[in-house]
Amino acid sequence: MVDLRPLRWIWMDGRLVPWNDARVHVLTHGLHYGYAVFEGIRCHRTDRGSAVFRLDEHLVRFLDSARVYRMKMPFDVLTLRQATVELIRANETPEAYLRPIAFSGYGQMGLDPTQSPTQVAIGMWEWGAYLGAAGVERGVRATVSSWVRVDSRSLPPQAKCAANYANSALAKMEAVSGGYDEAILLNSQGMVAEGPGENLFRVKNGVVSTPPASSGILRGVTRDTVIRFVADERIEFRRNDFSREELFTSDELFYTGTAAGITPIREVDGRPIGTGAYPVTKRLQLRYEDAIHGRNPAYASWLTAVP
Repeated sequence: MVDLRPLRWIWMDGRLVPWNDARVHVLTHGLHYGYAVFEGIRCHRTDRGSAVFRLDEHLVRFLDSARVYRMKMPFDVLTLRQATVELIRANETPEAYLRPIAFSGYGQMGLDPTQSPTQVAIGMWEWGAYLGAAGVERGVRATVSSWVRVDSRSLPPQAKCAANYANSALAKMEAVSGGYDEAILLNSQGMVAEGPGENLFRVKNGVVSTPPASSGILRGVTRDTVIRFVADERIEFRRNDFSREELFTSDELFYTGTAAGITPIREVDGRPIGTGAYPVTKRLQLRYEDAIHGRNPAYASWLTAVP
């Protein structure tokens, strides 16, 4: 978690707005009904200045989430890309977490959001590793949550909707109150899905695997990045379901996400995972750090420079 230190600007509905003036009405529709879609994006320092990692992929998913929810987006990818770069430059903050959000605004109440205007904003703040720098190095302690991941027959997990994250918040609070760092959620079939805000990977006998989209996960941009890294490292890879018990017998487990980066899991429900050395995870972490900081030309196309 992070205490927000105000920066100078937030981009809101097409223009830069002073941080303290970026406000919405208490009767904003999205506040009452969770009708909002959002993204998490990071900007990093490189030898050539700041660069945003996989910006277009995030913005395409942002618009896809809106499309799933029949939300009329007033801005396209090009406009949002320019707005993101403009915001980073205006705030003069070389490394930051960015949060584009679109939501049903003030004007109508009741469940039907189609008569409310769609508002769009991009905020940014300085944010280190979501699960802590120590967690990235030594691994975190996780527990399998009693809460089940939202089923695709209830809410579409492929859309990054605010409503889905009430489910995540319940799992996160349960884990923290039990003395753990993070949760792992199963799906309605009892198979492993993902973390509250991260995808999950397993290493066993030299094979890296991750649950498929059909398990009810969000197709993470960092997840997709790691799948590419695994191929480039010439490691065998599978998309397959695995059970709770298979978590305990893994050689390695790790979370992936824009906020979390690549974070190893050292323990699940009191059971140590592997030897604690995380050799495969460490290889992928190094490749990830090189990619986001512009040190590997193979991934240069994933970076959007901030002039």
